[in-house]
Amino acid sequence: MAPMPRRLTRAVVAFTATTALLLTATPSGATAEPRHVSGYGPWHARLLGEHVVGKDVVVDGTRVGELSSIDYDRRTGAYYLIADDTELAPAHFYTVRMRVSGNGVSGVRFARSTWILRTDGTVFPALSGDGTELADPESMRVDPRTRTLYWGSEGKREVAADGSAELVDPWVRQMTVGGRNLRQLATPENMRMTATEAGPRRNLVFEGLTLTADGRQVVASAEGARYEDGPIAMTGHGAVNRLTWWDRRSGRAVRQLAYPLDAIPVAPEPPSAAADNGISEILAVDRWRYLVVERSFASGAGNSIRVYEVDTRGATNVLRRTSLSSGDYAPVRKRLVLDLGAVGLEHVDNIEGVTWGPRLPTGEHSLVFVSDDNFNDVQVTQLVTVAVRPSR
Repeated sequence: MAPMPRRLTRAVVAFTATTALLLTATPSGATAEPRHVSGYGPWHARLLGEHVVGKDVVVDGTRVGELSSIDYDRRTGAYYLIADDTELAPAHFYTVRMRVSGNGVSGVRFARSTWILRTDGTVFPALSGDGTELADPESMRVDPRTRTLYWGSEGKREVAADGSAELVDPWVRQMTVGGRNLRQLATPENMRMTATEAGPRRNLVFEGLTLTADGRQVVASAEGARYEDGPIAMTGHGAVNRLTWWDRRSGRAVRQLAYPLDAIPVAPEPPSAAADNGISEILAVDRWRYLVVERSFASGAGNSIRVYEVDTRGATNVLRRTSLSSGDYAPVRKRLVLDLGAVGLEHVDNIEGVTWGPRLPTGEHSLVFVSDDNFNDVQVTQLVTVAVRPSR
């Protein structure tokens, strides 16, 4: 989802009790450890650099911006970035060449723009178009086994006062690197849009996407809570989101786990102004663990981007449960491993995507983040690189 335009701020978002868990460099150059380690050793993280993409970059007739995901193809060295731009151009993604090193990102070149095609082979119309096959692209991952791409759409839910509705279910689809549709994974019934207060909320569905470490399953993260699962996150309380697993071969959903989303960490100013928090991305670490990006915004304060390590072992499969409001299940465990507001960046924008980049000569792993500028003059398309040593 591309949230409302963000007001740029140079101030670092104020710390809360939650952000006291973050990893950041100490004056001596050592690394502070998180207090809650859930049975694992600490992650060590340090900022490598930042690259801001200019507002005037145009590729194959499309203006670069509203980038909602990023993924690295280790076989070719290319990066794929999907665009959440369905008003200025049909649904599309970019193939990007760039170098990631100990100095951050350099040599960024948007090589080409590729249309994402519908099942009939035509390009997607704008969201105001007709029909039921309308896309709201939010996430994309490379399948290294087949050299194809999986991508997610949040669908559409517009309900008028008279009860009439425009409904398009969210989906995860597979396509070629040329944009040709191959298939659609089966959307679970509990993630289908309705005209009543049941199922997913508008623009709070499949925002994040990853493949499992063994490549056998596809995982999508919902940005916010379904109606039956409780309220969305506010400054006084968090929410319960769903993570969904599909079997890659059959295309059927096989598991859902409950994710405890944080409360909005910083109150907006004034208190009645807009604020939100949701999952913007998910990334596999190993068989059981994932990184989850919580992206929050508060008017007058700006963005807060926190990355959590999630452990799925022992969590209850809630795929067949209509409601999670009772709390009689075991959610995934999570711990904060990185706060982008505390690694030395002057400004943190609307981060929506993250990928593992190449291994660094130091033995560290690189993480590359991308922001969605919403085509807003006071926001930026930001590529941020961080070096990490994951816990074992």
